[in-house]
Amino acid sequence: WEDQQEAFFFLKLGFALAVILVYLVMAAQFESFRFPFLIMFSLPLASVGVIIALFLTDTTFNMQAFIGVIMLVGIVVNNAIVLVDYVLQLRRVHGMGLVDALITGGRRRLRPILMTTLTTVLGLTPMAFGIGEGGELQAPMARVLIGGMISSTFITLFLIPTLFHLMETVTVRKRREAISPADVEPALG
Repeated sequence: WEDQQEAFFFLKLGFALAVILVYLVMAAQFESFRFPFLIMFSLPLASVGVIIALFLTDTTFNMQAFIGVIMLVGIVVNNAIVLVDYVLQLRRVHGMGLVDALITGGRRRLRPILMTTLTTVLGLTPMAFGIGEGGELQAPMARVLIGGMISSTFITLFLIPTLFHLMETVTVRKRREAISPADVEPALG
């Protein structure tokens, strides 16, 4: 029992380190702390799929399942990165408005996101059934990955654009409030 608790402690440490490293890499890539934060919203909500997958398959949350959760940290953010990066590109390079960029980005990135999810889920399906020698040992990891991928795909397609719109709206509103009328009048005079 003590060995198991120690192993779970190190897995929790590995999970926290994975989240931090993924965030830092995205922050460097996007040159912003806001957009990686937005993308990271898909992580806690992917846990819904993990819990449902474990419940439906009557699988316990063991060390293999925990390793699957750590793997999800890197896999789940991929779809959100594809969508957010394309929306930012539409806004910066093509000068699209926020809503138009979100709709166009969602429409044009739907197919790659679904293809990524479908290939991952179908590739893990034989492992999830626990076929072959030692297959039952690896099955919880595959089940966690499948559940997390499916739920994160829907989250990416619906929740991330909504949060993106909300975040940008709040940012624009704060910028407008920061410029007071007293600051504008001397410039006009």
